[in-house]
Amino acid sequence: MSESAQAVVVNIPDEVVTQSRVRYFELPLGAGTMALITLDNGKDHTRPSTFGPAGLASLNTALDEIAARTDIAAVGITGKPFIFAVGADLSAMSIVNDPRIIAAFGKLGHDVMRRFGEFSVPTFAFVNGAAMGGGMELALHCNYRTVSADAAALSLPEVFLGLIPGWGGAWLLPNLVGPKNALEVIINNSMSQNKQMKPKQAVELGVMDVMFAPADFLEQSILWAAKILTGLVNIDRAPVDRDTWDAVVDAARTQVDARVHGATRAPYLALDLVAAAKTSTRSEGFDAEDVALTDLVMSDPLRASLYSFDLVQKRAKRPAGAPDKTLARPVKKVGIVGAGLMASQLALLFARQLKVPVVMTDLDQDRVDKGVGYAHAELDKMLSKGRLSQDKCNRLKALITGTTDKADFSDADFVIEAVFEELAVKKTVFAQLEEVVRPDCILATNTSSLSVTDMAADLEYPERVVGFHFFNPVALMPLLEIARAERTDDASLATAFAVGKGLKKSCVLVADRPAFVVNRLLNRFLGEIIACVDEGASFADADAAVHAMGLPMEPFVLVQMVGPAVAQHVAQTLNGHFPDRFHASEKMGQLVAAGLPGVWLWDQAGNKTVDPRVAEIFGDSPSTMTPDQIRDRALTAVAQEAQIMLDEGVVAQAQDLDLCMILGAGWPFWLGGITPYLDREGYSNPRFLQQGVASVPA
Repeated sequence: MSESAQAVVVNIPDEVVTQSRVRYFELPLGAGTMALITLDNGKDHTRPSTFGPAGLASLNTALDEIAARTDIAAVGITGKPFIFAVGADLSAMSIVNDPRIIAAFGKLGHDVMRRFGEFSVPTFAFVNGAAMGGGMELALHCNYRTVSADAAALSLPEVFLGLIPGWGGAWLLPNLVGPKNALEVIINNSMSQNKQMKPKQAVELGVMDVMFAPADFLEQSILWAAKILTGLVNIDRAPVDRDTWDAVVDAARTQVDARVHGATRAPYLALDLVAAAKTSTRSEGFDAEDVALTDLVMSDPLRASLYSFDLVQKRAKRPAGAPDKTLARPVKKVGIVGAGLMASQLALLFARQLKVPVVMTDLDQDRVDKGVGYAHAELDKMLSKGRLSQDKCNRLKALITGTTDKADFSDADFVIEAVFEELAVKKTVFAQLEEVVRPDCILATNTSSLSVTDMAADLEYPERVVGFHFFNPVALMPLLEIARAERTDDASLATAFAVGKGLKKSCVLVADRPAFVVNRLLNRFLGEIIACVDEGASFADADAAVHAMGLPMEPFVLVQMVGPAVAQHVAQTLNGHFPDRFHASEKMGQLVAAGLPGVWLWDQAGNKTVDPRVAEIFGDSPSTMTPDQIRDRALTAVAQEAQIMLDEGVVAQAQDLDLCMILGAGWPFWLGGITPYLDREGYSNPRFLQQGVASVPA
């Protein structure tokens, strides 16, 4: 091992080491002896194999052992059950403050992994499970790749994390599949909330060569390797089109500009690396990755990204303040009050994830039939796309039924209401439910802004009422805000958390305060921006105000997506609670009263203009307020609100505010949620987080 590699080993402690274990066997068809490396960190599938310096050293030692033999016809590499490898040990990066160590770590990965592409005999990656980041790059270094049909996570997620593919991916992938397919994986998927490739897609894109069924994946992969070696199978890879390379990269750069407006450097550096890969040598490409990686890691946005990653991977799985999970009661039947779109989405989610009977109810049979029909139609879509078998589709359909009689909830363990956002309506629903359900049945509300305590105030058993706030679309948004009312008991709360976990949601405990976390922070932020427009700022400048943050959606585009009526209702609710801080725009109220869908109209080319009817309501824009000034006003307000929420005990710590904004509002990893960004930009006083948390160590 080189001195630089040794320095990395010395300076990165507490590594969970992925060992590389080698076995030798004779291939079928008389193809010779294969050396098969198995990556295994000694943990189960919940702790995926990663590469720290000691893990890379183990892999290097295994390759040394294999290279010393003269009887090897091929080298294969695979992983422990369900996991191939998921890349670098990112936890190490967040504590390192010496760029030389980062550079050495990058070079070590390159030096070890490139041996698979430069070995004296063919090399094969048998991707039996998750292969992300450096794990995917390891597979790309090999000459051939098979993938299991049930591999659950295949990606190069680095740009999503504020990084770049740092162990060869930015050079290897475009030179394997061309720049267009490479950028689909490196940029588009990564920036689409870390979208994963399905195994079939990976084969179609040329990232993998062939897919085999999981039951005998390794056996089939080994047989296929033998056929490659004996000439019975040839892989005919299409030549890479280098004539259109520059144009493809330029088009991707335009798309990146439109999405992040220069707010994060990672996608631009990734584009630069892919652009250079057209003509650079392997060594030049790898050296450029080392430089780019070191540059990014020694920056505050990257540390914020690593902080975000840690929140999502660890804190989200151990919710702060949640009761002992042993207190949770079993949930074997679920009731849903309402049969509208939200209720139908909930029914589908509960049935698919909990696999228990789900009964929907509404005022009349037509509404019930429509809601159940929606859920069944969604299952049919999954069937048509091959995401469900016919048998599973039929079983899930049988679980989702409807009724007009709430008495059918008499044996339910968990009932959630998804009716109109009006306190009196929800109180009436709960009163009706209490007449028919068992005393230990959980009553949950999907309210986004109303008091859970007030809803439960007149009930005989208010201790079983909890807030259970989902985000739209229900199937995709990972956050679930679980609100504890004044009299909610531990058993009910523990059951709510158990259900949330069963639904595969990341749960955050919030106090029963107006709008909980995400809607409260977003509405303070948006309220200030809308106030600026009320005062004469233009809609274009208001939307442009967030460009420097790289948010997933501009303010008035977001309002249009959620619906102006919904946005205005929440704004008015918060204004009623905190009139001195939350703006409720009269002009937005007029827009809602006029039945307008939002501010913007889009032409066929995707260009947007202000709806003339909206312009008439808001009048001329005499203000000279700039986007920077609008953003400054909004961030000043949201910094104040975040501190007030912490003082009120809405959540346990600032980290929970950040987790909510990442998972519930889709705020980018590189912001770190909200509080690190406010710290970094100087809006917090005092800081929300210590220097070195979500920032470069002092």
